[in-house]
Formats: sequence, structure tokens, C-alpha cells
Amino acid sequence: MAADTSPGGVGAARGNREARRALLQRRIRLVVTFTIAYNVIEAAVALSAGAASSSAALIGFGLDSIIEVLSAAAVAWQFTRKDPERWEKPTLRVIAIAFFALAAYVTISSVLALTSGSDVEHSTVGIVLAAVSVVLMPFLSLIERRTGRELGSATAVADSKQTLICTYLSAAVLLGLVLNSLFGLAWADAVAGLVIAAFAVREGIEAWKGDACATSVGMLLEDDHDHDHDHDHDHDH
Repeated sequence: MAADTSPGGVGAARGNREARRALLQRRIRLVVTFTIAYNVIEAAVALSAGAASSSAALIGFGLDSIIEVLSAAAVAWQFTRKDPERWEKPTLRVIAIAFFALAAYVTISSVLALTSGSDVEHSTVGIVLAAVSVVLMPFLSLIERRTGRELGSATAVADSKQTLICTYLSAAVLLGLVLNSLFGLAWADAVAGLVIAAFAVREGIEAWKGDACATSVGMLLEDDHDHDHDHDHDHDH
């Protein structure tokens, strides 16, 4: 079937794309807003539980939540701008720095935990918190990643990867806390943390270079094409 190239058909198609684009942007704002709210609560609970149990893993988990808040806030701020795409590069840089900060802290805390050999007390609150994060974070990451790819937003895709890294960190913390509680293996989550730190460095480099950019930028290109088509059509009349 031939495409409708009449002024009304082109205008309707463009209107549908703009409506879809607005819907995707609202979805990203909702996801990052929820992520920010959850991580603020997570940070407060993890830091208090970590201080009570002398757990470097929980304290690191709480500080990681603060970094995640900064990353999500950067994306939320971008999508309050009139032209979000204009802020792709600087926002990606903010997310990259958050990755590097996460990697640096996890590395330092893990090394200190391995070398100090300090005892960590059992923390029921910490175990429950980490378990909830393991279940919730992949779901949020999936929604933001799919939405970001359809929208063609590099920052949303990069932020979804940061959320996924927080899932790995949550799993490492959960494993470490459980192994420590059951077998007294306080070093387990520190070793897992070093692996996560290496992954965070890689993702930070990709975000800094812009390699995390979604390839499906068709919606943006089609908007430009439609604008040019409408502009040419106006000239014809």
C-alpha cells in the first residue's frame, strides 16, 4: 500500500511520532524519579545498617546508592529541558564520572576489607535491603534501556547500565552478607566488589566516549526528514 504523502497524512504521521516521543520521555522521567526516590531510601538504610554492623560492604552499598541518585538526577534534569538531545554529551559525561567514582570507591573499600580482616556483624536489615534491590533494579534497568533505545537517548541507555551495575553490586553485597552470617567469610563480597569495579570502569569509558549511545535514532532522523518535507511542501505552495 502506498504511503499517504498528502499534507494531512504527513502531518498525522508526524503528530503520532511526536506523541510517541513525548510518551517515551515521560516514561523515562517517571523511571528516574522512582529510581532517585528508592535510592535515597536505600542509601539511608544501608548507611545506618552498615554503621551498626561495622559492614564496609553495606556502607559502600549506601554510598553507591548516592552515586546512582546523581546519575538518575542528571538524566531527569536533561529531560526537563526543552531540547533534551542538546544535552546528551554533557549528561553522558556526568554519568561516566559517576561510573568512575563508583569503581574507585568499590575498589578502595574492597581492598581495605581484604587487608584489614575486621569482623562484620550479622545484619538482617542489610540482607533484606540487598535482596529487594536484586529483584527491583533489573526491572527498572530494563524499562529505561528499552525506552532509551526506542527514543534514541544515549543518556537513558547509559543510566540503565548504571542501574544494572547496582544490581550486580546488590547481589555481591547480598552474597557477602549471607556468607558472612552463615560461615564467617567476611572477604566474599570484597572479592565480588573488585569484579564489579572493573566492569564499572569499562562502562564509564564507554559512556565518556559516547559508545553507550543507542543506535535506533530513527525517530529523531524522521522528525528532521518530516520537517524538511513540510518545509519543501510549503515552498511548493
